[in-house]
Amino acid sequence: MANVTIIGTGTMANAIGGVLADGGSSVAYISHEQSGSATVEGDIVVLAVPYPAVDGILAAYGDQLAGKTVVDITNPLDFSTFDALVVPAGSSATEQIQQQLPNSRVLKAFNTTFAATLASTKVGDLQTTVLIAGDDTDAKGALAAAVEAGGVSAVDAGSLKRAHELEALGFLQLTLAAGEKIAWTGGFGLVR
Repeated sequence: MANVTIIGTGTMANAIGGVLADGGSSVAYISHEQSGSATVEGDIVVLAVPYPAVDGILAAYGDQLAGKTVVDITNPLDFSTFDALVVPAGSSATEQIQQQLPNSRVLKAFNTTFAATLASTKVGDLQTTVLIAGDDTDAKGALAAAVEAGGVSAVDAGSLKRAHELEALGFLQLTLAAGEKIAWTGGFGLVR
Protein backbone atom coordinates (compact mmCIF):
# COMPACT_ATOMS: atom_id res chain seq x y z
CA MET A 1 0.00 0.00 0.00
CA ALA A 2 1.14 3.59 0.53
CA ASN A 3 4.20 4.90 2.35
CA VAL A 4 2.89 7.82 4.45
CA THR A 5 4.50 10.45 6.67
CA ILE A 6 2.14 12.38 8.93
CA ILE A 7 3.40 15.71 10.20
CA GLY A 8 1.59 16.08 13.50
CA THR A 9 0.82 13.76 16.40
CA GLY A 10 -2.55 15.01 17.60
CA THR A 11 -5.98 13.42 17.55
CA MET A 12 -6.54 13.87 13.81
CA ALA A 13 -3.01 12.70 12.97
CA ASN A 14 -3.56 9.52 14.95
CA ALA A 15 -7.03 8.91 13.51
CA ILE A 16 -5.78 9.33 9.94
CA GLY A 17 -2.72 7.21 10.67
CA GLY A 18 -4.93 4.51 12.18
CA VAL A 19 -7.15 4.31 9.08
CA LEU A 20 -4.14 4.18 6.76
CA ALA A 21 -2.28 1.61 8.90
CA ASP A 22 -5.43 -0.54 9.10
CA GLY A 23 -5.36 -0.61 5.31
CA GLY A 24 -1.77 -1.81 5.21
CA SER A 25 0.00 1.50 4.60
CA SER A 26 3.31 2.21 6.27
CA VAL A 27 2.81 5.24 8.54
CA ALA A 28 5.48 7.38 10.23
CA TYR A 29 4.92 10.50 12.32
CA ILE A 30 6.91 13.71 12.67
CA SER A 31 6.14 15.62 15.86
CA HIS A 32 6.28 19.36 16.48
CA GLU A 33 9.42 18.80 18.53
CA GLN A 34 11.12 17.21 15.51
CA SER A 35 10.12 20.05 13.20
CA GLY A 36 12.89 20.69 10.71
CA SER A 37 15.16 17.93 12.00
CA ALA A 38 13.30 14.84 10.79
CA THR A 39 13.44 13.36 7.31
CA VAL A 40 10.21 13.05 5.34
CA GLU A 41 10.23 9.47 4.03
CA GLY A 42 6.67 9.02 2.77
CA ASP A 43 5.47 9.38 -0.79
CA ILE A 44 2.28 10.79 0.73
CA VAL A 45 2.75 13.49 3.38
CA VAL A 46 -0.22 14.52 5.52
CA LEU A 47 -0.14 17.97 7.12
CA ALA A 48 -2.15 17.10 10.24
CA VAL A 49 -1.57 20.38 12.00
CA PRO A 50 -3.58 23.54 12.70
CA TYR A 51 -3.61 25.98 9.80
CA PRO A 52 -1.35 28.56 11.53
CA ALA A 53 1.45 25.93 11.68
CA VAL A 54 1.52 25.30 7.92
CA ASP A 55 3.90 28.10 6.91
CA GLY A 56 6.53 26.94 9.42
CA ILE A 57 6.25 23.36 8.17
CA LEU A 58 6.59 24.44 4.55
CA ALA A 59 9.65 26.51 5.45
CA ALA A 60 11.21 23.57 7.29
CA TYR A 61 10.33 20.79 4.84
CA GLY A 62 9.59 22.46 1.51
CA ASP A 63 12.57 20.95 -0.31
CA GLN A 64 11.76 17.47 1.01
CA LEU A 65 8.17 17.75 -0.21
CA ALA A 66 9.10 18.17 -3.87
CA GLY A 67 7.79 15.26 -5.93
CA LYS A 68 5.50 14.06 -3.12
CA THR A 69 1.76 14.11 -2.62
CA VAL A 70 1.00 16.60 0.16
CA VAL A 71 -2.39 16.29 1.87
CA ASP A 72 -3.74 19.41 3.56
CA ILE A 73 -6.33 18.63 6.25
CA THR A 74 -6.58 22.15 7.64
CA ASN A 75 -9.63 24.29 8.10
CA PRO A 76 -8.33 27.88 7.96
CA LEU A 77 -10.67 29.34 10.59
CA ASP A 78 -10.29 32.53 12.55
CA PHE A 79 -10.21 30.73 15.90
CA SER A 80 -10.44 34.01 17.82
CA THR A 81 -13.98 34.64 16.55
CA PHE A 82 -14.92 31.23 15.08
CA ASP A 83 -16.85 33.28 12.55
CA ALA A 84 -14.77 33.40 9.34
CA LEU A 85 -12.20 31.71 7.18
CA VAL A 86 -8.84 33.52 7.04
CA VAL A 87 -8.01 32.89 3.37
CA PRO A 88 -9.00 35.30 0.59
CA ALA A 89 -12.55 34.93 -0.72
CA GLY A 90 -12.73 32.35 -3.49
CA SER A 91 -9.40 30.80 -2.50
CA SER A 92 -8.39 28.03 -0.09
CA ALA A 93 -5.57 27.10 2.22
CA THR A 94 -4.83 24.19 -0.10
CA GLU A 95 -4.47 26.41 -3.17
CA GLN A 96 -2.07 28.62 -1.21
CA ILE A 97 -0.03 25.56 -0.21
CA GLN A 98 0.08 24.41 -3.85
CA GLN A 99 1.47 27.83 -4.82
CA GLN A 100 4.24 27.41 -2.24
CA LEU A 101 4.95 23.82 -3.33
CA PRO A 102 4.87 23.96 -7.15
CA ASN A 103 6.75 20.65 -7.43
CA SER A 104 4.32 18.73 -5.18
CA ARG A 105 0.87 17.29 -5.82
CA VAL A 106 -1.27 19.01 -3.19
CA LEU A 107 -4.62 17.56 -2.15
CA LYS A 108 -7.33 18.62 0.28
CA ALA A 109 -8.74 15.74 2.33
CA PHE A 110 -9.90 14.77 5.85
CA ASN A 111 -11.02 18.31 6.75
CA THR A 112 -14.72 17.38 6.60
CA THR A 113 -14.38 14.47 9.03
CA PHE A 114 -13.83 14.40 12.76
CA ALA A 115 -11.23 12.14 14.38
CA ALA A 116 -13.97 10.07 16.05
CA THR A 117 -15.71 9.37 12.73
CA LEU A 118 -12.42 8.29 11.17
CA ALA A 119 -11.61 6.02 14.10
CA SER A 120 -15.07 4.41 14.10
CA THR A 121 -15.37 4.52 10.28
CA LYS A 122 -18.98 5.62 10.81
CA VAL A 123 -21.04 8.82 10.81
CA GLY A 124 -24.24 7.61 12.41
CA ASP A 125 -25.20 4.54 10.41
CA LEU A 126 -23.24 5.67 7.33
CA GLN A 127 -19.68 4.81 6.42
CA THR A 128 -17.35 7.76 6.98
CA THR A 129 -16.45 9.43 3.69
CA VAL A 130 -13.24 11.32 2.98
CA LEU A 131 -13.72 13.93 0.26
CA ILE A 132 -10.56 14.51 -1.80
CA ALA A 133 -9.91 17.54 -4.01
CA GLY A 134 -6.86 18.14 -6.18
CA ASP A 135 -5.59 18.48 -9.71
CA ASP A 136 -3.57 15.24 -9.93
CA THR A 137 -5.80 12.26 -10.69
CA ASP A 138 -3.13 9.67 -9.84
CA ALA A 139 -2.40 11.30 -6.47
CA LYS A 140 -6.11 11.37 -5.62
CA GLY A 141 -6.47 7.74 -6.67
CA ALA A 142 -3.54 6.62 -4.52
CA LEU A 143 -4.88 8.41 -1.44
CA ALA A 144 -8.41 7.10 -2.07
CA ALA A 145 -7.10 3.53 -2.37
CA ALA A 146 -5.19 3.85 0.91
CA VAL A 147 -8.24 5.31 2.69
CA GLU A 148 -10.63 2.69 1.32
CA ALA A 149 -8.25 -0.13 2.28
CA GLY A 150 -8.57 1.20 5.86
CA GLY A 151 -12.36 0.81 5.84
CA VAL A 152 -13.39 4.37 5.04
CA SER A 153 -15.07 5.55 1.85
CA ALA A 154 -13.34 8.08 -0.41
CA VAL A 155 -14.86 10.33 -3.05
CA ASP A 156 -13.08 12.44 -5.65
CA ALA A 157 -14.57 15.88 -4.98
CA GLY A 158 -13.00 17.45 -8.07
CA SER A 159 -10.19 19.82 -8.87
CA LEU A 160 -8.08 21.81 -6.43
CA LYS A 161 -10.60 24.65 -6.80
CA ARG A 162 -13.10 22.49 -4.88
CA ALA A 163 -10.90 22.82 -1.78
CA HIS A 164 -12.66 26.15 -1.27
CA GLU A 165 -16.01 24.40 -0.84
CA LEU A 166 -14.51 21.64 1.29
CA GLU A 167 -13.07 24.26 3.65
CA ALA A 168 -16.47 25.98 3.84
CA LEU A 169 -18.09 22.61 4.63
CA GLY A 170 -15.43 21.88 7.27
CA PHE A 171 -15.97 25.34 8.75
CA LEU A 172 -19.73 24.75 9.00
CA GLN A 173 -19.27 21.34 10.59
CA LEU A 174 -16.80 22.70 13.17
CA THR A 175 -19.05 25.60 14.12
CA LEU A 176 -22.01 23.24 14.52
CA ALA A 177 -19.98 20.97 16.79
CA ALA A 178 -18.48 23.83 18.79
CA GLY A 179 -22.00 25.24 19.23
CA GLU A 180 -23.17 21.82 20.42
CA LYS A 181 -25.64 21.49 17.53
CA ILE A 182 -23.99 18.18 16.55
CA ALA A 183 -21.70 15.83 18.44
CA TRP A 184 -17.96 15.51 17.74
CA THR A 185 -18.81 11.89 16.91
CA GLY A 186 -21.26 13.06 14.24
CA GLY A 187 -20.98 15.19 11.16
CA PHE A 188 -21.94 14.96 7.52
CA GLY A 189 -22.47 11.63 5.85
CA LEU A 190 -22.62 10.94 2.14
CA VAL A 191 -25.24 8.67 0.62
CA ARG A 192 -24.34 7.42 -2.84
